[in-house]
Amino acid sequence: MTIFDTIILGIIEGITEFLPISSTGHLIVASEFLGLEQSNVNKAFEVIIQFAAILAVILNYPSKFTFSHVSLWTKVFIAFLPIAIIGFIFSDVVKSLFSFEIVAWMFIIGGIIFLIVEKFYDEKATHTLDVEDVTYKQAAWIGFAQIFALIPGTSRAGSSIIGAMLVGLNRKASAEFSFLLAFPVMCATTGYDLLKHHEELLSTNQHMINLAVGFVVSFIVAFLAIKLFLKFLENFTFIAFGIYRILFGIFLLLIM
Repeated sequence: MTIFDTIILGIIEGITEFLPISSTGHLIVASEFLGLEQSNVNKAFEVIIQFAAILAVILNYPSKFTFSHVSLWTKVFIAFLPIAIIGFIFSDVVKSLFSFEIVAWMFIIGGIIFLIVEKFYDEKATHTLDVEDVTYKQAAWIGFAQIFALIPGTSRAGSSIIGAMLVGLNRKASAEFSFLLAFPVMCATTGYDLLKHHEELLSTNQHMINLAVGFVVSFIVAFLAIKLFLKFLENFTFIAFGIYRILFGIFLLLIM
């Protein structure tokens, strides 16, 4: 992996982590186009730069990361539990699903789901306009929806946002709860990969430089992406993301 590769992957991760278009799916596809082997080091690199993107959430929402928001983080933890438990139990099954074809089809299926949900979604009928007002029951349902993100190409953000919209959150609150929910998910996966592959990642100066460059690029781009995404949601729906997912999935099937 070259510095150029790390910059490209860092930009892609930063842009896609919080959008409902699957950062993992895009990283898999980008690695394929860049000719990068899906080695343990490269896979761990992709997970760790995802954590860099998650740190951008702290910079965007510093007030949420205080002891005065214990109730909110309890709800986030409840939403985190389903994917943590299922992901741990079926980790080998999840790894076996990583393929170009599955990613492509999940892009398409996810896009169709977004279009269907938006067709029947009425923002004016929503009753939860702020993440602070999310109930424990809503958090649990959002957590169950996030389980689908274990399938490559589905999108963690997409699954949690759809789940949030279906239980009564407006689009902005759905996106913001998804941002916060990403924090424990990526802390867990990054910690696991660091423990498992830290010797390989730190074995050479080049690996360490690649990791540092990818980390910084991902963090900066993700910080900007969050702000632009929320601005976008002030005036638009998720329909554009649904259409993008379908077209990108079809594109992947055509080039397979």
